[in-house]
Amino acid sequence: MTLDATVRLDDRAVDVSLSVADGETLALLGPNGAGKSSVLAALAGLVRPDAGHVTLDGRVLAGDTWVPAHDRDIALLAQDARLFPHLSVLDNVAFGPRARGAGRRGARATGERWLAEVGITAYAHRRPHELSGGQQQRVAVARALATEPRVLLVDEPLSALDVEAAPDVRDLLRRVLADRTAVVVTHDVVDAALLADRVAVMEHGRVVDEGPAARVLGRPRSDFGARFAGLNLVRGVAESGALRMPDGRLLHGLAEEREDPPVPIHDGARLTAVVAPTAVGVHLTHPHGSPRNALTATVTDLEPHGHLVRVRTDTLTADITPGAAAELGLRRGSAVVLSVKATEVHLHVTGTDL
Repeated sequence: MTLDATVRLDDRAVDVSLSVADGETLALLGPNGAGKSSVLAALAGLVRPDAGHVTLDGRVLAGDTWVPAHDRDIALLAQDARLFPHLSVLDNVAFGPRARGAGRRGARATGERWLAEVGITAYAHRRPHELSGGQQQRVAVARALATEPRVLLVDEPLSALDVEAAPDVRDLLRRVLADRTAVVVTHDVVDAALLADRVAVMEHGRVVDEGPAARVLGRPRSDFGARFAGLNLVRGVAESGALRMPDGRLLHGLAEEREDPPVPIHDGARLTAVVAPTAVGVHLTHPHGSPRNALTATVTDLEPHGHLVRVRTDTLTADITPGAAAELGLRRGSAVVLSVKATEVHLHVTGTDL
């Protein structure tokens, strides 16, 4: 099953071509106004392209014919949960199956199954206003999937969540997107690295870079991709729940598992660690508090990065304030110690055991 689209929206200056293979997750990245959400709206059937086509496994959804949104077998998960306030959590999830002709009992059974799948069965009879933002987004995921869509479109699902709720919902999305055809719009480098198989970078309504996620994020071919790729990616081998780096040092983190419940990472598996530069502390001596990760390094470059200073080392890249850089007296060749909380290191399997 393949989703193919060529979409031109003249009033939004969008002209893109995309193809998503069966079971693949494609992430759309780009600055605000690049046209990412407009592409999702066209795929979902919420706006009609001025030219082009959208086909799902050979079935024409837009082009010579026009298939309305409710007949496309495509579900859209938006930034906000947009739950029906007058319905219970269970009835929100059962709404889709009911709208497609399922009986009340069958629809509620489907709703109960998906609430269990997203881990929120205990809240089945509450109203949306009684839930936290993270809980509401879990319900939204269940509602989107209860109709068994062939394609899931995800538009910045974590942007409205607080920092405590976002990791849990990210783990949920990683699990439900496994082997599911999906298109995800995100501004978060961690989301792109952990959720997507392929990445397409959009600028000014055009796709300017596209390829496997590791290549696009690690070796970008566009200005936005280069700015976006400030993410630290460390590859190595699993050992005792941590990542053994090529230089022999251990990097401790949290496993990002597709399985639920999580399955321990076996020693010898190929791992990739994803670390945001803002999560990396820079010190002249070993920091107090004994962080799980304290790595000696040598500064290779210093450069402005927005309102921060980007400190590049032979181990990781860190973003710190100008005041901190001045206080530390950093320069090329400075010996430093990098600290990273294990909770800020996202580990995921990238290959079979060695």
